Amino acid sequence: MKTFRLFILLMFTGICTFSQDAVHNYGNIQIHNTGEVGFHMDIINDGAFNQNEGLVGFYSEDTLTISGSSNPVFHDAEVEVDNNLFVENTIGIRNNFNFILGDVITPRDESNINLNFIGDSFYNGEGSDTKIDGYASITGQLEFTFPVGQDGRLRPLSITSSTINPYAKCAYFYEDPNTPSTFSESFDTSAVETDSLSISTNEFWHLEGSESSRITLSWDDLSFASLFAASTTDLRIVGWNNSQKQWVDLGSTNIDGDLNNGTITSEEFIPNDYAIITIGGNSDALGTLSLVELDNYYMTPNGDGINDVLVIEGLENSPNNSLQIFNRYGIMVYAKQNYDNSFDGLANVKGAFSRNSGLSSGIYYYVITLDDLNEKHQGYLYLTTYKKQ
Repeated sequence: MKTFRLFILLMFTGICTFSQDAVHNYGNIQIHNTGEVGFHMDIINDGAFNQNEGLVGFYSEDTLTISGSSNPVFHDAEVEVDNNLFVENTIGIRNNFNFILGDVITPRDESNINLNFIGDSFYNGEGSDTKIDGYASITGQLEFTFPVGQDGRLRPLSITSSTINPYAKCAYFYEDPNTPSTFSESFDTSAVETDSLSISTNEFWHLEGSESSRITLSWDDLSFASLFAASTTDLRIVGWNNSQKQWVDLGSTNIDGDLNNGTITSEEFIPNDYAIITIGGNSDALGTLSLVELDNYYMTPNGDGINDVLVIEGLENSPNNSLQIFNRYGIMVYAKQNYDNSFDGLANVKGAFSRNSGLSSGIYYYVITLDDLNEKHQGYLYLTTYKKQ
């Protein structure tokens, strides 16, 4: 942890006050040449702080916040904040942004507040715990990879446009498109342009841009690609068309990886024509079960050795599989790649009440995809109250 940064050729014009909790700029701050300034407290920027050279760093063992009525613009910047840097007004970057420690958090319900990469600016050090949790944007760039993600997962989106983007922005959402948290409309995954198209209910990206572009998305083990594709060749990038109000196929090129991890690139499209984007597949590639008989199940996880766990008979015929369990509102409460008959009534999905907590009594439904058999099945699970720990 850095404890102090050297102040070189830093000019204050106007009024800038320092308190125990924040630096409040009312006037003009400008960093010249190779100046380096380190902030260890919140910044409230209500003045000019946009004609900078040198480096601005944010360092704290706690949380830092940047707010105010005026947007700061930095030449070089870096973040080393243990409990994340919260951004409440847009920050511009003209050269390099260095992720060292902690996420940059922007409001998901206000996409115009973001970390904006201007011109040829770039970044370093992105990762699962060093990313933009919220919105990133670009101004005047032809190609860019948005270092976005959520909840300890880096889920980048790469864009290559036919001409330079005057402006584009992106965020990632680990949630069901049918019940989005910050959009005024829902995106019915059953509303598709062809009956064979299936849509992920686990995640999506919001991308805005006016230029015709190709994008590259990735999937990982929490994307559960095997739920909507039997092989990588069945995967597609799909988008919710704003005018048609349905999901359409945006193509698939340069597919790499397997159903647990990989990347896929779309054909060209105009991002602004689509509200959100995700990964889908060919549902016709997944047939009905024949080698394994599945039914509805009843669980009483009370420790008496009877129906304490969800045992799917014949699972040994497809050790490569994925299981998802949903409550009656369609919220996923449990997910496991290569399920091994171990579900005992505990939720393991963040946001499903609380992770590692016992689920309440009720009716749930499950979806299991058997990759080795090229099949999937949906059924019901009746669960009594989980035993008290």
